[in-house]
Amino acid sequence: MTACTLTAGLGLKPQHYGDALQCGAPGLWWEVHPENYLADGGPRLAWLEAIRARHPVALHGVSLSMAADAPPEAGHLARLATLAQRIEPVLISEHLAWSAWRGQYLPDLLPFPRTQASLQRIADNIARTQDVLQRAIAIENPTHYLHIDGHDWAETDFLAELVRRTGCTLLLDVNNVHVSANNLGFSALDYLDAFPLQAVAEIHLAGHHADPVHGPDLLIDSHDAPVAAAVWALYEHVTARTGPIPTLIERDDQLPAFNDLVAERDRAHGVLAAAQPAEAVCN
Repeated sequence: MTACTLTAGLGLKPQHYGDALQCGAPGLWWEVHPENYLADGGPRLAWLEAIRARHPVALHGVSLSMAADAPPEAGHLARLATLAQRIEPVLISEHLAWSAWRGQYLPDLLPFPRTQASLQRIADNIARTQDVLQRAIAIENPTHYLHIDGHDWAETDFLAELVRRTGCTLLLDVNNVHVSANNLGFSALDYLDAFPLQAVAEIHLAGHHADPVHGPDLLIDSHDAPVAAAVWALYEHVTARTGPIPTLIERDDQLPAFNDLVAERDRAHGVLAAAQPAEAVCN
C-alpha cells in the first residue's frame, strides 16, 4: 500500500499556529480562507508558508460570489491565482451562493432560485475562475434557512449539471445537508443518496446550534460547536458508499483547546480509515 492520501484536516486559526506547526498527525492537512492571505507579505502569510512546508494546505473561498449577476472581480481572481501559485494548495473551493450584487457587498452566503439562467451564469463564473486558476475548483452545497420559489432544478441535479458543464468538482458539506433538511423539512438521507458523490473532492463537517427564538425548528450553521451525532451518522453513511474522501472539521467560533480539535479530527480520520483500512496516509 504505497499510495499517499489526505485524510482529515482542520481549519487553520491564528490562535493555533504554534500548535499546528508542531502537529504531526498522519494524513493531517489544513484549510484557510484565502481572503485572509492575499497580501504580498506579512506575518500571517509567513506562517501559512511555514505550515505549507510541513503539511498540505487547501484554500476555501468565501467571496467569489459565483451566483451573482456579474463575473468574479478580476483583481480578486488575480490575487487568488498568485496565492495559489505561492502555496500550491491541494484543493481550492468556493460556495454555491452569492454575496455581491450590482456593487453591493453583503457579509453572508445568500441563496438563489435554481433556474436555467442561474445555471448558465454560475457555470460561466466557474469556468472563468478555473481558466484564471488553471485548475478545477470544488463547489460547496449551501445551507438553507427558508423556502425559495422558482426552482427549475433539484439542488443535487443542479450541482451535477455544473460538474458536467465545467469539469468542476464538489465539496459536500454534511452539516449543511443536516441543517437544511431540518429547516426545510426534507430527508437528509434522500438528499445524500441523490448527491453526485462521484464528483466529491472534499467533505466538510461542522457544528450548529438551534436558533435562540425558534429553537430546534431552525438550526443555524454556526461552526461554533462540536460536530453533532446526527452529522457523524450522515458522514458514515456517505463514506460507506464513497470510501475515504479528504474531510475537514470546520470550527470558526468558540474555539476549544487545540487538543480538543485534534481529537475531533482524529475521529474523522478513524472513519476514513474504516472506510478503506489499507490506504496509506501522508505524514
